[in-house]
Amino acid sequence: MESIDKKCTPLKREYDECFNKWYSEKFLDGKDTPSCTLVFQTYQKCLRQALKDQGLTKMIDDARPAIGSVFTDNDNQ
Repeated sequence: MESIDKKCTPLKREYDECFNKWYSEKFLDGKDTPSCTLVFQTYQKCLRQALKDQGLTKMIDDARPAIGSVFTDNDNQ
């Protein structure tokens, strides 16, 4: 599956691969220490920029209260 922006797709694939490996090889064996944090943060940064570039950030922020979301984007860099 592609990411919301083609330039983020390689990062998405890298994160998906890392997460799937961690989940199947570690988490299911009871080891819940995350091992994909850095690649997730890099992918997340790319997504935030893509959402901003496409003018979607404000729409998402405005929708959060309407759907009862408790998540906030504290990293507005």
